[in-house]
Amino acid sequence: MTNRIFITGIGTGVGKTITSAVITESLQADYWKPVQTGLTEGTDTHTIQTLVSNPVTKCHKEAYCLREPASPHLAARLEGVNINVKRITELADTYQPASRPFIIEGAGGLMVPITETIFTIDLIQQLKASVIVVAGNYLGSINHSLLTAKVLQQSGIPVLGWIFSGDTHSNEDEVVAWSGFPKLGRIPQTSHIDKAFVKEQAEKLSLQLK
Repeated sequence: MTNRIFITGIGTGVGKTITSAVITESLQADYWKPVQTGLTEGTDTHTIQTLVSNPVTKCHKEAYCLREPASPHLAARLEGVNINVKRITELADTYQPASRPFIIEGAGGLMVPITETIFTIDLIQQLKASVIVVAGNYLGSINHSLLTAKVLQQSGIPVLGWIFSGDTHSNEDEVVAWSGFPKLGRIPQTSHIDKAFVKEQAEKLSLQLK
């Protein structure tokens, strides 16, 4: 298992943050969300802090926090902020634990613009991270999953596999077969997400992740 893992999704709202919490707990990794948008809804970093129970994990401060619930490039434009991708990569090197994994959570999917010229997939390449893809189950999710897989295949970015979240997918095995990326596991739908739930799911995923 690589020591730098980027969590991306096939879209927005597919369960990236809960998945990040589970993986962080399972690997006793450090966590970082480089660019947080939508501050009025709280931060993903705070969510991770409330869900992880191991004594080792450290959640690092965001490089950029922006109020608007929009893509980073748009939220930054609205606030007159200049997102410097070099600063993000330098902070990643500073935050990277010496002997433990580092979980980096992205915003939305691969083609979300970070700046006017840099997209999430470009940031992943500059971070030299491997990827775990989170997929939800909804009308159109097969298309979004396979488009995500195709872009990753063309980029040459190492992909560790899929984590499916939410309602059970009837198409999970087909997405795995069509993409060629392995299934690492699934995180079921629940009405109550707390430390106990995250720890339980982390234990279930531990063998696949390690």
